[in-house]
Amino acid sequence: MKTNQFRAMMLVLLMAVVSLGMVNAQAITVSGTVTDAKDGTPLVGCSVQIKGTTKGTVTNMNGRYTIQAKKGETLLFQYIGYKQERRVVKSATLDVKMKADELALEECVVVGYGHETRAAKVMSTAYMAVCPTPGIMYDAANAEEYGEFQENGFKSVSDAPLSTFSIDVDAASYSNMRRFINKGELPPVDAIRTEELVNYFSYDYPKPTGSDPVKITMESGACPWNTNHRLVRIGLKAKEIPTDNLPASNLVFLIDVSGSMWGANRLDLVKSSLKLLVNNLRDKDKVAIVTYSGSAGVKLEATPGSDKQKIREAIDELTAGGSTAGGAGILLAYKIAKKNLISNGNNRIILCSDGDFNVGVSSAEGLEQLIEKERKSGVFLTVLGYGMGNYKDKKIQVLAEKGNGNHAYIDNLQEANRVLVGEFGATLHTVAKDVKLQVEFNPSQVQAYRLVGYESRLLKDEDFNNDAKDAGDMGAGHTVTAFYEVIPTGVKNEYVGKIDDLKYQKKEKVSVKPTGSNELLTVKLRYKAPDKDVSKKLELPFIDNKGNNVSSDFRFASAVAMFGQLLRESDFKGNASYDKVIDLAKQGLNNDDKGYRREFIRLVEAAKGLERTNKN
Repeated sequence: MKTNQFRAMMLVLLMAVVSLGMVNAQAITVSGTVTDAKDGTPLVGCSVQIKGTTKGTVTNMNGRYTIQAKKGETLLFQYIGYKQERRVVKSATLDVKMKADELALEECVVVGYGHETRAAKVMSTAYMAVCPTPGIMYDAANAEEYGEFQENGFKSVSDAPLSTFSIDVDAASYSNMRRFINKGELPPVDAIRTEELVNYFSYDYPKPTGSDPVKITMESGACPWNTNHRLVRIGLKAKEIPTDNLPASNLVFLIDVSGSMWGANRLDLVKSSLKLLVNNLRDKDKVAIVTYSGSAGVKLEATPGSDKQKIREAIDELTAGGSTAGGAGILLAYKIAKKNLISNGNNRIILCSDGDFNVGVSSAEGLEQLIEKERKSGVFLTVLGYGMGNYKDKKIQVLAEKGNGNHAYIDNLQEANRVLVGEFGATLHTVAKDVKLQVEFNPSQVQAYRLVGYESRLLKDEDFNNDAKDAGDMGAGHTVTAFYEVIPTGVKNEYVGKIDDLKYQKKEKVSVKPTGSNELLTVKLRYKAPDKDVSKKLELPFIDNKGNNVSSDFRFASAVAMFGQLLRESDFKGNASYDKVIDLAKQGLNNDDKGYRREFIRLVEAAKGLERTNKN
């Protein structure tokens, strides 16, 4: 009897222990605020991770975080310039005060969150102290950073007869826009660069036939968002070179392996992307790999394209963790590229990053100065942007624009294949550098005009003839498109305002004597050969037939331009609508072997639904 009672008591005790363990093992929602221990300032972007796992989050703009964890688990709180804090989960509320690390980085910056903290200047170099940040998913943090710009407006031909800008072959804004729409959001206004949406697509422009590597083509029709205006399309086509005939490539893969690059759509996607490129290397090509997190290092010395397995293995070994010393990585990559320079070859750095630099040279201005020093070395730069939630587009743009390079945003493996395999020559081999356009409008035909897009590429008129002024580059087979919306003479002008006469001085009217020309405009283009420092000029006049018998390419490209203006909520979108974009794009599906244009129509249809949802 006593034995049975003892067994019963032990069974009850065992059940109580098991129940207690199950309660302790059950995940709870833990939330709290992370602040500076000294002044109580919320720490924005502090990483919060469950010890021993890759599960984590980051604090929001108010220093708040929320995470699913079990009682008894340890949370690690890490923030650059502060001592790591560890807390055992005991309840659903867990606030943490973090102390500044006296042996912190010489300069700790959290860029993109609107907050900057400079720690004590104790060490002589910023790379001696590293705040490791293990792999964390940052998708929940809205810390993306885009450069603000004012949209181009109309200019009066009497005041500004010339329009000058650098060409732009980048298409990063398009794939970034696609990423937003595919996850059910309209992109931020400043994420939309209309010219990059238009230039994502290739157009059937005539190829260069003479000694010049670039050919100019022009076409005009009724402006689809304001039929009283004319729309002029300027198209450029670079000469094509078969892949086998391209010069040998000296490539340096510069890979961001910091903690912010952890995850399937960051470093894992980088590795898959680069292996696509490795598969297409020729024996005469060579690849080196430089990585950076808290500091920079050489992962793989220059290796011939014939040894693809060695290059793949080096890529497979990459892991993410640490802070982001992007400036040091860039300097080391240029050093390695110059060390292995191929005369008359394709010398290029391929930078893969989310742009979240936070150690050493990290500001957009500092990166611009760094790149400008290096771009004369004969080494070109391709920047591939990755990441969601913490993507620093503004810094990536600076690197591409100032470093004789181009910029693509990789949102999936298909886009990586398009950029690195399908457009290998265009992406990685420059045939014309510092390409500038200057358009002169005929005042007898045009009263006002505006350039659609290219806001970050505008140049002073005198920069056109200044060979020291940097501009965009064109790769083999690249096409570039620019649109001008033109208000013809005699048409009511509602966009260019009038200014009252001056009170204290009289401005004499300058009489413009018409030349009698019926040309609408003249396009001038300057370019340099990749290995030259002196430019060559091309010039082509254009007469508007004033009809609307335009090509299917014109219709499609103008539909994309209209879509960009809708997404930017442009003041000049006229009577544009998503339905008009779709209808016009459907008239331009002739040149769509790979389905990119049909995908565009699907994105517009989705954006139309998102706008309707937002309004409701």
